[in-house]
Amino acid sequence: MRDAFFRALLETAERDPRVHLIVGDLGFGVVEAFARRFPDRFLNTGVAEQNMTGIAAGMALCGKVVFTYSIANFPTLRCLEQIRNDVCYHGADVKIVAVGGGFAYGALGVTHHATEDLAILRALPGMTVVAPGDPVEAALATRAVVDWPGPCYLRLGRAGEPVVHTGPVDFRLGRAVTVRPGGDLTLISTGAMLETGVRVADWLGTRGIGTRVLSLHTLKPLDVDAVLAAASETRAVVTLEEHSVIGGLGSAVAEVLAERAEARVPFKMLGLPSAFAAETGSQAFMRDREGLSPDAIRATLHPFLKAIFPDFHG
Repeated sequence: MRDAFFRALLETAERDPRVHLIVGDLGFGVVEAFARRFPDRFLNTGVAEQNMTGIAAGMALCGKVVFTYSIANFPTLRCLEQIRNDVCYHGADVKIVAVGGGFAYGALGVTHHATEDLAILRALPGMTVVAPGDPVEAALATRAVVDWPGPCYLRLGRAGEPVVHTGPVDFRLGRAVTVRPGGDLTLISTGAMLETGVRVADWLGTRGIGTRVLSLHTLKPLDVDAVLAAASETRAVVTLEEHSVIGGLGSAVAEVLAERAEARVPFKMLGLPSAFAAETGSQAFMRDREGLSPDAIRATLHPFLKAIFPDFHG
């Protein structure tokens, strides 16, 4: 996703002179192309994320579209006050990009585990929150946030995420993408868990459960219509995210379902507990440990699905 983002950013900057990039002294292997092509639109503030955000807000209020970029929690949690007061309060055109959502930097420990960011950024007034599901969505989201007014948070994977979409994608901020059709169960994914969700859905299909897979790449504004359609057209809804179950995708979907009497449907959230990881390791290791590998998800879903589909054999 990281490479797809930078390719799209460079292409967008070619056509839009408002686009600027500010980084916090990292990512030189991927940012150098932008810095060489647009030296007057690139700034490295050093390891000073609060300053990075304040500068970005000031530039945005002068008519620029400013991307800030760093890894995991550094462009978000470290400078949360500046995001709230400088960016959101003024409705500034700042696009905050975090690379390494979830456990992408798993081996570096809790300081680099971005597992509460969606909840925190989603709570800020005026903030649009986007977590693309694969490199195709990452490129489309990059282009889309440039034209979307006001603050945006773009949460990326690190690198190596597989391409899920093999054809054209109708990508619009605030609108879910239907990746797989299905009339029995809806699996709603956000961020880089999309490929895992598709694998689980394909496996369920071999067990006779037609699973609709939605890539809900925009958590705010949420595609309420897609959630309500899932509740009315399928027999159960499952959310999947590499993020705490508090405040992220599952919470956002639950809020919709809880407020609509017509949307009463069996519902399950798959995500991370509200706890710091006791171990560290690769992203695959961390996902498996926290129950987010395909095998672990299948095991977790078995009793839930058995209660809804009595003939289901996992």
